[in-house]
Parts: sequence; structure tokens; C-alpha cells
Amino acid sequence: MPALEPDEARRRFAAARVARLATIAPDGRPHLVPITFAVEGDRIYSIVDDVKPKSSQSLARVRNIVANPRVSLLADEYSDNWQRLWWVRADGTATIAPGGPERERAIGLLQSRYPPYRGAGLESGPALIVEVERWIGWSARS
Repeated sequence: MPALEPDEARRRFAAARVARLATIAPDGRPHLVPITFAVEGDRIYSIVDDVKPKSSQSLARVRNIVANPRVSLLADEYSDNWQRLWWVRADGTATIAPGGPERERAIGLLQSRYPPYRGAGLESGPALIVEVERWIGWSARS
């Protein structure tokens, strides 16, 4: 069961359509949510969009990152053919960009990756930017 080299881990993560973002709530409990994202080098971009229903723009993931910027993201592939299984985890430090060039960069990358973002839905929410410090992964085959 081979571990993935960091470059291969990054490549597989970047190709995945969805990842799970893990943050730590103020009470110490983990908080896990699925996210859309884009990868550029060792940076992962996501955004609080207006497309999918949310109770507000003040999401727990944003509050958690403000309180503790250490995060992990996980992407994986499941198949009934267990020779195709793999997972990649990106560990890093997140920042919140309510505006400015980093938010604009996130919007551009996400719009090119996800067609639903091309029309609307990215007007008001902040961008989440993760500086990845470690790419780690596993694959059933190399």
C-alpha cells in the first residue's frame, strides 16, 4: 500500500471535484464540511458562495479559522474496485479574505473550474485561502 509522493498527492487532490475541510471549533470539537476548491501550487482557494443555500454568510468554518487557522482538507476516491482507492490530505494554515486581490484570484480560479460559479453567486462571501504545509496521501496502487 504505497504512500504518495507530495507532487502526486497534490495532483490527485487538485483533480478531485470536492474536498472536506476540517476546522476546530472553539470548544475543541472538529468541524467538517464539504467544499468546492481550486489548487494553485501549494495554495488552496475556496469561497463562501451565494449559490448553495446557507443560513448566513457567518459560517462556522469562517469563525473557526479566525479563532484557529490550522486546518486539514481531505480528498479521496472510492471505488468498488479497491485497487483504485486513494486519499490525500492537505494540512496547512488558512486565512480569510473578505475582499482584495486574493479574493479576486479565488473567484477566477473557481469560476474556471465550476460552471455554476460563472453566472453568479460569488458576490458577497469571503474567500478561504489555505497555505499547504504538507501534502500526504495513500493509494492502493502506485
